[in-house]
Amino acid sequence: MSLRTLSAVVLMLALGACASREGELDPTGGIRAARSACPAVGVPASTGDITLFDPPQSRDARAIDVTAVITNLRTTCDETGAEVVATTSFDVQARRRDTAAPREVVLPYFVTVVRGGNVVVAKRISRVAISFAAGQDRATATAQGSSVIARSAATLPEDVRKQITRKRKAGEEDAAIDPMSEPAVRAAVARASFELLVGFQLTPDQLQYNATR
Repeated sequence: MSLRTLSAVVLMLALGACASREGELDPTGGIRAARSACPAVGVPASTGDITLFDPPQSRDARAIDVTAVITNLRTTCDETGAEVVATTSFDVQARRRDTAAPREVVLPYFVTVVRGGNVVVAKRISRVAISFAAGQDRATATAQGSSVIARSAATLPEDVRKQITRKRKAGEEDAAIDPMSEPAVRAAVARASFELLVGFQLTPDQLQYNATR
């Protein structure tokens, strides 16, 4: 979830009042929503696919050896304890040019925890092995990554939560003011927002290729 999306959810919290169930329309206007301590999960731009060339220095389409993409992210999250534990598994779907013999391709990927949209608080690099049978041009492997975040760090301070969720009535001076427009509130929400990001660990040349092709 991006900070912009999170802001929209928080705004719905501010506009909503006492709907009996999450997601219901509130009689006074707005929708009641709940903020989760679980991290948003995603793949950063230009890191969700990788292309290997043979020879490696070539960028000719005829020299493409192996391509692979990260897809089908599946996440579980336990936020009931003092630590928020999120685990994401995903598929790596690969395709190769030369199918004559069996082959194993090992690709590096990263798992990163980001706070506030731009602060990396943890990063781990792992590898996934993809096995092609003789005559097979496509293969799939499964990999995973996880994060452990202190629940206290992912929880909004009580005063900020009250400021965001305070019931506002039409006609009041601040009824139409977005609480996220206040720098202190916006900063507190950012500090309590985490993302779990996965992608291929690309070389500078591979990243440039993905960004400019």
